[in-house]
Amino acid sequence: MNKTLINWFALEITVNSNASEAIEFALNELDALGTEINNLGVKQTETLTVIGYFNEKPDDKNLKIQISEALRIYDLSEDAIKQIGWREVENADWLAEWKKHWKPTVTERFITAPPWENIEETEKIVIRIEPNMAFGTGTHETTRLCLKAIEENYKAGETFLDVGTGTGILAIAASKWRVESGEWREKSFDSPLSTLHSLLACDTDEDSIKIAKENAELNQTPDINFYVGSISAETPEYDFVCANLTADVIVPLLPLLIEKTKRILVLSGILREQEDLIASELNKFQNSKFKIETDGEWISVIMVNDKW
Repeated sequence: MNKTLINWFALEITVNSNASEAIEFALNELDALGTEINNLGVKQTETLTVIGYFNEKPDDKNLKIQISEALRIYDLSEDAIKQIGWREVENADWLAEWKKHWKPTVTERFITAPPWENIEETEKIVIRIEPNMAFGTGTHETTRLCLKAIEENYKAGETFLDVGTGTGILAIAASKWRVESGEWREKSFDSPLSTLHSLLACDTDEDSIKIAKENAELNQTPDINFYVGSISAETPEYDFVCANLTADVIVPLLPLLIEKTKRILVLSGILREQEDLIASELNKFQNSKFKIETDGEWISVIMVNDKW
């Protein structure tokens, strides 16, 4: 046996079936290498076991915080958790096996796939994303909703701002859309905030920006400017703005997001039961030109800025 191969740790959380998505969200916030749901082959059960794989165990305090926060976001109680336990998984062949189950996600105009997946010749735009996390790889509903909004609303010559870029997938989609539409890449400048970049993406998490830059290189989209941070008063206005965050992050950012949007603002990472909250907040800005799209338990809001 190769002694350089390491073992992995599996965190198994048994929950009420309606809490499985919340726990997957928590595991991804903890930087799980991958997640799966084990229902023992039974289609409908009262409880499910959600498994997250790690190369190092997160500390107990952070684990509890992320699970509690995920349950709060999904409006679930702590009673949804039935059992939590760790087990050690035999060495690195597991990661290769997990990758076999990560398949391409197809939307109207995009195919999102891992680097190793062979894609037959297609007219769709192919985005390659290394699946380090489930959010931002195209498989999650919130990402699909944003891709759909880009497909239906983004014009190739427009400037594009991606707030909370994660893996960089939305900025990469916009860049590839431009190239496929015949819009050549525009010049970008040195300062990410004070000078307008045609494609700008930010995230408050430094590791996410590192991953996003790697994915941009993988997709040959060097025209995207990434930076660690969020939008501010100094951020220029952009034609098309995407903010795939969570409702509790979006609400305090709404004044800036609207101010920095010239034409289209896309909001996602919002649960269906939070629709009235977001609609109420948008109405404060006396703008009724928005529509709601739904995918599973999630929604996106596409807002047309009527100040232009």
